[in-house]
Amino acid sequence: MYSTVTNEIKVSVQPVFLEDQSDPDTHRYIWAYRIEIENLGSKTVQLLNRYWRITDSRGETQEVKGPGVIGEQPVLAEGESFNYTSGAPLATPSGFMVGTYEMTDMDGNHFDIQIPAFSLDSPHGQHTVN
Repeated sequence: MYSTVTNEIKVSVQPVFLEDQSDPDTHRYIWAYRIEIENLGSKTVQLLNRYWRITDSRGETQEVKGPGVIGEQPVLAEGESFNYTSGAPLATPSGFMVGTYEMTDMDGNHFDIQIPAFSLDSPHGQHTVN
């Protein structure tokens, strides 16, 4: 599991390779990732937007931006958490993702929180021992 804390908001990520939905013969590799967002602070916050940078093992990058996550813009009071699962396809057997969530508190202050960089590894990649 990968996790980081920014402005008293903890983001944890657990990626899983989906062998049954992937097809290495057509260069299609699919991952699911489970995210938990925890409000460790005393102020109520809301997730407004997401930004992802997805990089495959050839260094090709995709950017994904948009409102909320899975169609929601969750509000988290002190001590609350929000969990969701989403997915990412790649044309290579490995890569990584990193991003940010734009948040606001109830006073109208906007701020970004970090989504930790996490590795997307499948059993189909070439492994090198240094």
